[in-house]
This record gives sequence, C-alpha cells and structure tokens, in this order.
Amino acid sequence: MIDFLNYLINGALTGLLYALIAMGFVVIYRASKVFNFAQGELVVFGGYMVWWTVIQMGMPLWIGLPVAFVSAAIFGLMIERIFFARLVGESVFSMVMVTIGLLILIRGVVLVLFGPQVRAFPMVFPIDPLIFGDILISRSMFYGGLLTIAIGFGLSWFFNKTRTGLTMTAVAEDHQVAMSMGISVQRSIAFAWILGSVLSTLGAMVHLSGRSINMLSSDIGLAALPVALLAGLESLAGLLLAGVLVGVIQGLASAYLDPLVGGAIGSVFPFIIMLLMLLIRPTGMFGWKTIERV
Repeated sequence: MIDFLNYLINGALTGLLYALIAMGFVVIYRASKVFNFAQGELVVFGGYMVWWTVIQMGMPLWIGLPVAFVSAAIFGLMIERIFFARLVGESVFSMVMVTIGLLILIRGVVLVLFGPQVRAFPMVFPIDPLIFGDILISRSMFYGGLLTIAIGFGLSWFFNKTRTGLTMTAVAEDHQVAMSMGISVQRSIAFAWILGSVLSTLGAMVHLSGRSINMLSSDIGLAALPVALLAGLESLAGLLLAGVLVGVIQGLASAYLDPLVGGAIGSVFPFIIMLLMLLIRPTGMFGWKTIERV
C-alpha cells in the first residue's frame, strides 16, 4: 500500500511538472493560434541561462535566477520580433512551420553557445526529500507542484477576466479582425512568447534542480505534449487535472506494467490516452468547441 501511495503521489507531481511545461504551449496558442513545436528547446535554453548565471558566472541564486528569467524573456521577444512579426495575418500553417524551423535553430544556437557536454545544473531547491512516514517526496517536485497550481489558476484568471487576457484571446481568433478593431496583434503575440519563455525557464528549474542539463533535456517538451492536447489548447486550469491524470497513469504503468512486459510501456501510455481523447473529443477535455460556416 505504501508503494502504491508513493507511485500515486510522485506520479501526480510529475504530471504537474508536465502541466507547467504544457502551459508554454497553451499560452502561445491562446495568443497566436500557433502550436509551438520548439517548446522543449525553450526549456533547454532557459535551463542553460540558469546554469550560465549561477554556475558559470558565479552569481548567487537571488541574483542569477532573475537574470536568467530576464534573459529568457528577451529571447522570447527576439523570437517574436525576428520570426513572427512579419507573419501577422498569414496562415496558421506558415507559423507552425516556422516553429519547426525554430526547433532546429535553437538546438544549433545552444550547441554553439554551450557545447554538447553534460553540465551540472545548480541546486535551486534543497536535495533532501520530504519524508512523511514511508513516503518520500522530492522537494523540487513538491514546490514545483505548488507553483504550478498557483500559476495555472492565476493565468486562467488573467486570460478569462482581464482586458489584456481577453484581448490576446481575440487576437488568436483572427489577426485581421483584431487589427481592424485597433488591437496590437504584434504586442499580444510578443507578450505570449515572453510569458512562454519565462514559464519554460521555471519548468527547467523544477525539472533539472540538482541534476544535469544537455540537449536531451528537451525531451520534457514531448512528454508534456499529451497533457496539453488532453486538456485542450485553450484551457490553462484544465492542464492541472490533465497533468495529474497523465502523471498518475504513467507512474502506475511504469511501476506495475513495465516489469510484466519488459519495456517502457509507462512512457507510451500517455500518448495512447491522448490519441483516444483526440478520437473521441478532438478539442480535448476542456477545449472550446467552435462552429464554422463553410
């Protein structure tokens, strides 16, 4: 029973980490209707910014982390200014193809700047686990889970209740209509990329604290994909439930099914659930249903 509780709790916390990474997908999609295939690479870039400020430059955490967040925000702004500012009003397909090229470009930039070596990531959170009887919980995952819940509800309120958030949602619906109403499309998309880059850096801190970083760390973006699609690309609060669901299923499958089949079926299960959900409800559990005249 104790083992089951350990798998259940740690699976839920892992799912909340996926939800944090998936927020980058959703924030950018809510403001531009673009699915960012380079989300994992943004996580790696943000992680390297933390490594560079804290390890390479020797800054204390209270200085290095804000500098890393500002660097990630500037990087997100540069992406929008260089690649997406000229695509306002163009087809969604064009923007999606740009994100695929961006994936390759960011990988190249990271390799040139930091090299292919495995780097020790700074210990942002204490390494000693939280102990509740026989249940062990990683501090980074626990604190990251609390942050994810707070950020999820906060962003949900921002997009649904504030004028700026509603404006960004309107921009995603139709660039031309938004511009005709006097809305700055470029400003909304730029803010979304800045926010997505900052969230990616926070996800890197939670995921990599006390571990190591290299380009393979970008795989967390792919792992978070089922959470984003399961919740629906318009729902930020829904990511929390979808993340817990995916994390628990993955954890239990890895613990109980992997020994039976001799393979990593636990890592495949979330994608199976995602495909089944897309067959039944393509918009996800909490995604918006839209009616279009054809």
